[in-house]
Amino acid sequence: MPVLKWLDIPPLWLLLFAVLARIQATRLPVGVIDHPLVDLLAGLLLGGGLLLILVALVQLRQNRTTIIPHQPAQHMVSNGVFSRSRNPVYLGDTLVLTGLILHWSAWPSLVLVPLFMWVITDRFILAEESMLREKFGPQWDAWSDKTRRWI
Repeated sequence: MPVLKWLDIPPLWLLLFAVLARIQATRLPVGVIDHPLVDLLAGLLLGGGLLLILVALVQLRQNRTTIIPHQPAQHMVSNGVFSRSRNPVYLGDTLVLTGLILHWSAWPSLVLVPLFMWVITDRFILAEESMLREKFGPQWDAWSDKTRRWI
């Protein structure tokens, strides 16, 4: 069971959803749009998502807390990108998935984006929030009151 727990990580969920979108794009292409604005938007989403993930991970490391899901945080990080989103890494993952879907013109796969967000919330965010609430109490309450879960 411990191996399965280590396989249950957000990057693998992102990979799974990206593979599903890619399969849809190649096996069931629908309305391929080859337009510079779509390419620009896809690039901005991909690049912005990767940058957001990197900034958030660096910020977590600077604050000497874990970047690994399922593990309790040593410190609560509520400044920087975490002052705009309680989950900037997961938000970045979502931006990357959306950018890939646009880049591949996998329009029907856009339905995977809210499904991905639901899976991430259910598998990771709710448990992480519970741990933070239990460990940091009023500090968590103040931060969660003013900072949205996603955006």
